[in-house]
Amino acid sequence: MGTDLAQDRAIELRAPRRDELDGWYDGLLRAFGGIPESVEERTAWLAVLEPERAIGAFDGDACIGTAGAFSFRLTVPGGAAVRAAGITAVSVAATHRRRGVLTSMMRRQLDDVRSWGWPLAVLTASEPVIYGRFGYDAATYHVNAEIDTARVRLTVPPGTDDVQLRYAAPADVLDACEELYARAVPSRPGMVARLPGWERLLLLDPESARDGASPLQCVMAERDGEFVGFARFRVKPEWEAAGPKGTVVLEDMEAVDPAAHAAVWRFLFGIDLTSTLTARRRPVDEPWQYMASDVRRCRLTLRDSLYVRLVDVGAALEARTYQAPVDVVFEVEDAFCPWNSGHWRLSGDAKGAVCSRTGDAADLALSIRELGAAYLGGVSLASLSGAGRVRELRGGALGEASLGFGGVVAPWLPHGF
Repeated sequence: MGTDLAQDRAIELRAPRRDELDGWYDGLLRAFGGIPESVEERTAWLAVLEPERAIGAFDGDACIGTAGAFSFRLTVPGGAAVRAAGITAVSVAATHRRRGVLTSMMRRQLDDVRSWGWPLAVLTASEPVIYGRFGYDAATYHVNAEIDTARVRLTVPPGTDDVQLRYAAPADVLDACEELYARAVPSRPGMVARLPGWERLLLLDPESARDGASPLQCVMAERDGEFVGFARFRVKPEWEAAGPKGTVVLEDMEAVDPAAHAAVWRFLFGIDLTSTLTARRRPVDEPWQYMASDVRRCRLTLRDSLYVRLVDVGAALEARTYQAPVDVVFEVEDAFCPWNSGHWRLSGDAKGAVCSRTGDAADLALSIRELGAAYLGGVSLASLSGAGRVRELRGGALGEASLGFGGVVAPWLPHGF
């Protein structure tokens, strides 16, 4: 761990001024490889940035470190929307490694989140090894698929043929798509209510990012005059001596029920002149997988996604519900945010929960990372115990807590930030 910035008076941590945001953003891009963005991309991201929640590390006039936070509302088990800081734009210039810049920005940021009264901080990690020491751990996963649509067929549920699909210009139906997304947000932990301006990011379509594929396309699914689903995708044409072997690249999709879901996926499987469907960042329990005739030819790979950090243990554990009754005392270790350390009694069920400090003996011992991993119901406390990361101090407590923390559907983050 680097030295504290208090010992390095040449570096100042503060919010960037408005006239410094371009330099702040340039420093971020440089840290991630230095490839310039289009004017459209840069404008869209700066429009959703919350400058008052940004941090810059300045060495004189040069911005050598960046961090930011979005004011998200995150769906948690039970369907509540909980305030969460969406940590973003974290970077340190390669010239300023091992000087405590990152640690100091993380310290400042979590202190800020606590002062705002928000119980959670979340992020997507460029390198997972970085954030464990600050109390974050992977709480959601997603599936990537590369489907051989020439060989895989879908068995669709009744009602699929009642759904009609039509092409639409993505910008023309953006509001309708956002309404469908908003309907889905409370149904799955890990989803975030999109903030104003985020819809522009969904339509960013620079040619440099297409890798030879078409501009963004969209189909809308309708039934009885009502929109029930959509897909945004690209098509990458390719030919060989034997004929066409193009690829469909799925960017985003939502559907309100099994029939609409099946209709959209069947359409994607059947686009002319293609034999591969590539899907990224899909839910690990998405139903199309169980309609596929040969899941091996779908080439599924699992990837970590949303990392969760409890900033206020009591408020965070009270904000969600539990699928089975739980009454357990946690012994929590949190070296980076010591206000969370100690014994906490959680009593809850499907209707609600109470969590407060207690002097009672602990039933389970764990660190703040394990609570973050298990918080959305996608990672089992029992699995973490099997890895030696949770200790059972009262017989039966691990099974009780594992069952209570679980969920009906897998948590999922649809997009990065």
